[in-house]
Amino acid sequence: MARAGADGKPLVSVIVVTYRSAGTLPRCLEALRGQTTADFEVILSDNGTDGGAPDAAAADPSIRLIANNENLGFAAGVNRAAARAEGRWLALLNPDAYAAPDWLEKLLAAADAHPDIRCFASRQRMADDLTILDGLGDVMSLTGFAFRGGYGQTDPGPVPEGEVFSACGGAMLIDRELFLSMGGLDEWLFCYCEDVDLGYRLRLRGERTLIVPEAEVAHVGSASSGGPSSEFARFHGTRNRFWVFIKDTPPVLFWLTLPLHLATTVVLFISHLRHGEAAAPWRGFMAGVRGLPEAWRRRKIAQAQRKVSSAEIARAMTWSPIGLWKRRVFIQPLTGPRPDGP
Repeated sequence: MARAGADGKPLVSVIVVTYRSAGTLPRCLEALRGQTTADFEVILSDNGTDGGAPDAAAADPSIRLIANNENLGFAAGVNRAAARAEGRWLALLNPDAYAAPDWLEKLLAAADAHPDIRCFASRQRMADDLTILDGLGDVMSLTGFAFRGGYGQTDPGPVPEGEVFSACGGAMLIDRELFLSMGGLDEWLFCYCEDVDLGYRLRLRGERTLIVPEAEVAHVGSASSGGPSSEFARFHGTRNRFWVFIKDTPPVLFWLTLPLHLATTVVLFISHLRHGEAAAPWRGFMAGVRGLPEAWRRRKIAQAQRKVSSAEIARAMTWSPIGLWKRRVFIQPLTGPRPDGP
């Protein structure tokens, strides 16, 4: 499957982290074989359990397999692969995401057209109903709650390119050197929200993320973790959302929005209680509270790298409570580089 450019190295390294992925991985790889651009390699970072990744690598020697021998989580799985990748770009793709034939071509065309941007997001549709969005760029609300824009809504059709807060790690493109300079994904988060954390840290450094609506994938979503409503997903989502808010929200915005964040957390817990599903979120929140000292330590590192003001970060967020509640798409017109600020 892998093909190299004139210098012997691929332009793109496609990283697929696998864990109990035997049911979806063959279709994911088949979609990659059908790409209209050929200058890429495929790296499977295998967190184990069902043999799907070793079987795929044995059937196609061009696939590079990294056997992690245990479930390291999505963040560490990506980082292991990124450290060994040879591509100028890293394309992160979930094993339950099926790329359209021109997915990579569209992302690379956007990168060529916008040389000052080094991170790109994709349009994600529901694999079982392509008329429904799985996400059109990640959105950060003023409350510190992030969501995939348009999740569960009817696909709006053609929309212009523009800035989004961050890219979903299920189907994104990022400059490899930039990714490595950021320290990659935060392995402390294990999985869930680690892509939002990366996007937030990029924004703190003045980097922007562009949504490329024509770069499309069909996504099952949480296929290896029991679905987005599983206890595993609720626990890690609740815990990590709190940690990302603590780590990444710049100082002025942090103290102004902390009451909003806590109030929104309470509202969400009430909703979980009404549906009889509060146990896992509560355990996640308490784990988040226990991890506050480490979150604060990591906050100091993230904020030390900040090059933009709290106001600049606030402008990249949606301020609409309805936008958060309905998970509305939030794409802003592309602007020039952000100015430095205190």
